[in-house]
Amino acid sequence: MRKKSTMPGIKAVLYEQASSYAFLIPWLLGFFALTVYPMTFSLYLSFTDYNILEAPRWVGIKNYFVMFSGNERYIHDGRFLNSLFVTLHFVFVSVPVKLMFALLVAVLMNQKLKLISLYRTVYYIPTLLGGSVAISVLWRRLFSGDGVINAILRTIGYADPPSWISTPEYALGTLIILAVWQFGSPMIIFLAGLKQIPHEYYEAASVDGAGKMRQFFHITLPALSPIIFFNLVMQMISAFQAFTQAYIISGGNGGPVDSTMFYSLYLYLHGFAWGHMGYAAAMAWVLLVIIAVLTAVTFKISNYMVSYEGD
Repeated sequence: MRKKSTMPGIKAVLYEQASSYAFLIPWLLGFFALTVYPMTFSLYLSFTDYNILEAPRWVGIKNYFVMFSGNERYIHDGRFLNSLFVTLHFVFVSVPVKLMFALLVAVLMNQKLKLISLYRTVYYIPTLLGGSVAISVLWRRLFSGDGVINAILRTIGYADPPSWISTPEYALGTLIILAVWQFGSPMIIFLAGLKQIPHEYYEAASVDGAGKMRQFFHITLPALSPIIFFNLVMQMISAFQAFTQAYIISGGNGGPVDSTMFYSLYLYLHGFAWGHMGYAAAMAWVLLVIIAVLTAVTFKISNYMVSYEGD
């Protein structure tokens, strides 16, 4: 008996696979052209001296030596380390404060109140507007020497308030406050997580005599730990890339005395203001490594602090 041919079936499978890859072609083109190629080229540029106007000149690891060590051949870039410390200060202060504030507001917004949907929308608005140039300009005016904040302080008896954005001790604090004010995005995510916690947990805890605070620390926080971890990672990565606020409020120079010289702002100045594109590319890759390491450490710590429903 003649064996039945399997060619039609093979052709159908190949046609189906070809159709799938055909639909992926636009995404693959965009991925390689807009992500892989620029990243690879920037890695190459990080080992060159490149000012945009001339062809890149290979200098090896000189850019990285200038950043971190310096020796008899290379001048050490002290402002690089300052920008890194300023950014770390900003990240490690603004992110925890923002998450705590967002969680507090989310708990309040989880109540059954009239017009609660309107309240949630109003509290989310700062996230939509906070990263804009207009809000940064407004923030600069609020905290200037003759701004609204100082006018209020003089009204309540503070005779000589400082110019907050022009004083090195306070300038970074104004940016931290602006970052915390943009709490809407993590708040919405926290609110979604709060709605997934079974109400029976709280009823059982109430029967056992647990108060609101005990319920919060023994039920709400453990149940929200995956959401807290997600918000922590996302907000940390976002904070490392903060740029617009520092650029506008500091006048584009990271002042006063480099107290608001964020890493991304310093990278921008090297690449587009001073024409050191190779050095800026090296800074970008250092930032990528820093974010990757801190994210990996956060994931490692989460193994001991985050509890999932299936655990």
